[in-house]
Amino acid sequence: MTDVVLPCRNEAPALPGLLARIPAGYRPIVVDNGSTDDSAEVARAHGAEVISVAEPGYGAAVHAGVEAADPVDGVVCVMDADGSFDPTQLPRLAGCVRTGQAQLATGRRRPVGRGVWPLHARAANAFLAHRLRRTTGLDVHDIGPMRAVRRDDLLALGLRDRRFGYPLELLIAAGRAGWRVVEIDVDYGPRAAGTRSKVTGTLLGTARTVRDMSAVLAR
Repeated sequence: MTDVVLPCRNEAPALPGLLARIPAGYRPIVVDNGSTDDSAEVARAHGAEVISVAEPGYGAAVHAGVEAADPVDGVVCVMDADGSFDPTQLPRLAGCVRTGQAQLATGRRRPVGRGVWPLHARAANAFLAHRLRRTTGLDVHDIGPMRAVRRDDLLALGLRDRRFGYPLELLIAAGRAGWRVVEIDVDYGPRAAGTRSKVTGTLLGTARTVRDMSAVLAR
């Protein structure tokens, strides 16, 4: 069994369809990070384990979910709960970790249609990925929110960021630790109707993310 951590804040409309597509052998853990809708109730009704995290922030939600995970095979995946990713592609990432091909497998977003990935968000991602490659030498082109890694390895890195800088801190720490990191193309679709991105949905959200990630790069 592989655990899938799904950080969640007000994603109730996306959860039924998302959880229905979780592959066999993968256990969803929805981490409710201050939702004001019925995300937690919807997740439970559709078979997910639910934990609540009071501390706000993407990193806080992911870290709590990883701590709560207890995968039989030792591998934990992380994926957004907004419906923009296809969970049936998780085995492609997890398989690389299980077989030892990589210690960290990350998804490189490939939009499935026009307008899926706003230009301002794509440009910010490209800027940060360029700086990451220069800093670590990792051949990574996306600071994306879909990944697979062994739970114990991830916790041993001692990541500190609890906001939007978490994915970048993970890649920096993996590079410094000499990990084998592979990047795998994954479909990136529109968010489920009725949900809104905390990052790419607005210029302000993107700016806050760049701020958090730039602070991580400056450490």
